[in-house]
Amino acid sequence: MNPIYSWIDTINFPSLTLAYIGDGVYEMAIRCYLLKQGIRKPEELHHKAVEYVKATFQSRFYHELLPYLSEEEEAVLKRGRNSKSGHQPKHADVQDYRKSTAVEALVGALYLAGRTERLNEVFARLFALIEREERNQSCK
Repeated sequence: MNPIYSWIDTINFPSLTLAYIGDGVYEMAIRCYLLKQGIRKPEELHHKAVEYVKATFQSRFYHELLPYLSEEEEAVLKRGRNSKSGHQPKHADVQDYRKSTAVEALVGALYLAGRTERLNEVFARLFALIEREERNQSCK
């Protein structure tokens, strides 16, 4: 993928703009991952996707991801977490919502800067977390 913007340009975008783009990229990655897992029924795809795009799960991913980020990436993540949308989340507490916004802002920044390899590394960590969650649920 060719970069749409440079990394420097991207990290200077408003965090909520990055999160807007990142939300779509993140959800598409989740949907493709679920298809690769062999899920084909639209209703099942939808329910699984919702489980992994909701703020509470993205907040867990935020904590999983944090130790692996560069200083620049961490700065984007923290800026995203600290941004104020003026939106009151319906199905999540404010802390989870802000952390999910942070994850989406980082994904948006990486996507817009054309940092495909790094974005794939981030998604590999996301998919590993999903697989751990699935194993933990099947053990219960």
